[in-house]
Amino acid sequence: MSSDPWGRVDETGTVYVRTAEGEQVVGSWQAGTPEEALAYFERKYEGLVVEIGLLERRVKTTDLSAKDATAAIDHLRQQVDEHHAVGDLAALGKRLDALVATVDSRREERKVQKAKQTDEARQAKEALVVEAEELAQSEQWRSAGERLRALVDTWKGLPRLDRKSDDELWHRFSHARSAFSKRRKAHFAALDAQREDARKVKERLVAEAESLSGSTDWGATAARYRDLMTEWKAAGRAQREAEDELWNRFRGAQDVFFGARSGVFAERDAEQGENLKLKEELATEAEKLVPVKDLKAARAAFRSINERWEAIGHVPRDARPKVEGRVQAVERALQEAEESEWRRTNPEARARAAGLTGQLQAAVDKLRTQIDTARASGNNARADKLSRELEGRQALLDQALKGLEEFGG
Repeated sequence: MSSDPWGRVDETGTVYVRTAEGEQVVGSWQAGTPEEALAYFERKYEGLVVEIGLLERRVKTTDLSAKDATAAIDHLRQQVDEHHAVGDLAALGKRLDALVATVDSRREERKVQKAKQTDEARQAKEALVVEAEELAQSEQWRSAGERLRALVDTWKGLPRLDRKSDDELWHRFSHARSAFSKRRKAHFAALDAQREDARKVKERLVAEAESLSGSTDWGATAARYRDLMTEWKAAGRAQREAEDELWNRFRGAQDVFFGARSGVFAERDAEQGENLKLKEELATEAEKLVPVKDLKAARAAFRSINERWEAIGHVPRDARPKVEGRVQAVERALQEAEESEWRRTNPEARARAAGLTGQLQAAVDKLRTQIDTARASGNNARADKLSRELEGRQALLDQALKGLEEFGG
């Protein structure tokens, strides 16, 4: 018989292992010595030690699932419980118990972590849904569309929830995208219709603009082109290619007309510039007639100047008031000279002026006599009153005498 602290072999070749519950039969050994039998079953024990150690490291250092770890533990425990090895089987059992506790703890941790991840995923998807529903009402078609596509990519990267919750959120999310797409499609359909209407209007405007390009009715045609431009702006934009083509035709027609007008106006401006020089020379000639010395000669000279003036033609509009004003000033001076001469030579007017002067002179003389009489009698109050009245009559007399001088005496 052979033995060690953990097992023995009896004389029949039966191998036993010592446990807390007493000796347990490990197996029977008939092929060799009892020492070889113990060594064989001790090696089996060492094998279990190695396997348990490997499992402990896997549980500790890898993401071995709880299910696979439990299956491995159960397999090893079965071998330990069947007592097919010689060694401290109780120690192996304790290590397996510790592994069970570790796996259970990790299972619980993963359960909590998964619940947290699920909650975070739920919150993230709900936030995506809320944003998508807000974007569904946007009219920023490009940026909102790009953002919705980005939200889809974000959604795909999130973990799935339970089927019901995930389906409900996805339904809202998908509905928001569909609503946005429907609104955008309707918007651009309406925009296309508006652009088609704008194209038709602008084709009509272009046709009219081209028909006017050869007109020489400069003022009316230029005004009509301004009206056409107003209508063009009010029509809105056509599709880009049509818009560019129509605008080039519209602008080209205007360029033809305004180019021709500019050429004509340039010739007219040059002619009017020469006219201005001639009229300025006549204005200078007219101004030499003032002051008027010989009214009859001045009148004849002015008539000659005026006839030549009328024959010259138009001058630039901005220069017209100044040069015409110079001649008009001379004409007013001639009119004033005529009026003065008429008053001087009119017998009736002269007689009326002389009569008025005589009346005023008599009144002044009378007032002076009354003043002297009042002062002589000591009535100074009356004398002062009459003196004030004298001042007024004297002023009228002075004015009348001045007017009489204009009639030559």
